[in-house]
Amino acid sequence: MILSVCPNPSIDTYAWLDQIEAGGVNRISKLREYPGGKATHVAMALKELGSDTTLLGNWAGASGTWIQQQCESLKINTEGLLLKGSNRKCYTFRTDNALFLNTELLEPGPSMSETDWIEFLGIYDKEIQKSNIIVASGSWPKGVPEDAYLQIAQHAEKANKNVILDCSGSQLEKALQTSFFGLHINEHEAKNLCGTDDFNTILTKLGQKVALIAITKGKEGLWLHHNGRTIHANVKIDNVISTVGSGDCLTAGIAHAVNKKMELEDIARYGVACGAANCLNEDLGILKLEDVNTLLPQVKINEIVNA
Repeated sequence: MILSVCPNPSIDTYAWLDQIEAGGVNRISKLREYPGGKATHVAMALKELGSDTTLLGNWAGASGTWIQQQCESLKINTEGLLLKGSNRKCYTFRTDNALFLNTELLEPGPSMSETDWIEFLGIYDKEIQKSNIIVASGSWPKGVPEDAYLQIAQHAEKANKNVILDCSGSQLEKALQTSFFGLHINEHEAKNLCGTDDFNTILTKLGQKVALIAITKGKEGLWLHHNGRTIHANVKIDNVISTVGSGDCLTAGIAHAVNKKMELEDIARYGVACGAANCLNEDLGILKLEDVNTLLPQVKINEIVNA
């Protein structure tokens, strides 16, 4: 079992508009809605890959119920805390106006009190006992402690469980006060954290606390570091439809392969194939197993010496 922790679930929404006029009335012609939040994408990808997963989230209002129902329809068990208010909606605009194409509009979502946080941690502690690996990713509702991810990592470590985080900013800085198993960040997040884009410096700093380090650079692929070895993996795809959720699907591929106790090369291969498979599908943050299986043998693997 892999536990997917989505602190701030959302309804991810494509909104089509013929035109967008500043200061005027703008009418949405079509909507498509999907279960969202980073670890929600992880959970859906894991299920498609054949890994059992429970999605742990904070659920609020009718939108929270809808997200849970959509996940349950995919045979993904959902657990978590019921909050006041409503889970957020995140809009991505689809329009012929190039200035606004793929512009995102994000609602704030619910808030958590100190009591809510303590209750959430109690639920988390119970769920990690049932899990081999924990993947925790995405933003937190307002009101959580500034070291929420640090506590998530510490509780996993105390339970002797491997946790993979996908977070950034001050939450990541505080999480690195402890040691934990895995981290996925992109090149910009790595540079902001370490103050440099020098790969050796980044690996040295992160390697003091993290065993498995995954750094992604968009079209340039994945650098995966573990036990002194660094693997670069990439795959070429010609028809990129949507990149939304690709990083989450890559994280899912890594977690799936780690859980299957694969070698480092195959962990990297699964990560890249899953991230790329998401790009072949317009549905937000959703991959298809047949695409993953097609891409796996096409992934190019190279070991980086003295990375």
